[in-house]
Amino acid sequence: MAPVKPLVFLSSLLVIFLTQNSGGEVPKLWCIADSQMPEDVLQRAMDWACEFGGANCTMTQEGQPCYLPNTLKDHTSYAFNSYYQRFKSQADSCVFGSAAMVTETDPSHDSCIFECLPWSD
Repeated sequence: MAPVKPLVFLSSLLVIFLTQNSGGEVPKLWCIADSQMPEDVLQRAMDWACEFGGANCTMTQEGQPCYLPNTLKDHTSYAFNSYYQRFKSQADSCVFGSAAMVTETDPSHDSCIFECLPWSD
């Protein structure tokens, strides 16, 4: 994996720090594909996440709830988030060679639900 994208990592930590210190709940965070990345970069990152990273990519297969819209960006976002939710306590869990970013906006749509697990150490 590429080095941690400092801005993404620091902004995620800042959101968590400010929220916890203000007495609020830890925000819900998802990891999605950066739509500005070239498709070949997204494809390689998704292949790694699904084949070696342990992401659950079955939901993006034809006939499954996250197959539509059938776009590389949407399928990659699902794969990235699946990986991120399992490993988000690790600093580089939403980097994927700079092809991903953290969002507070739930990317779920229709019957495609992007999981959001609580933080754990």
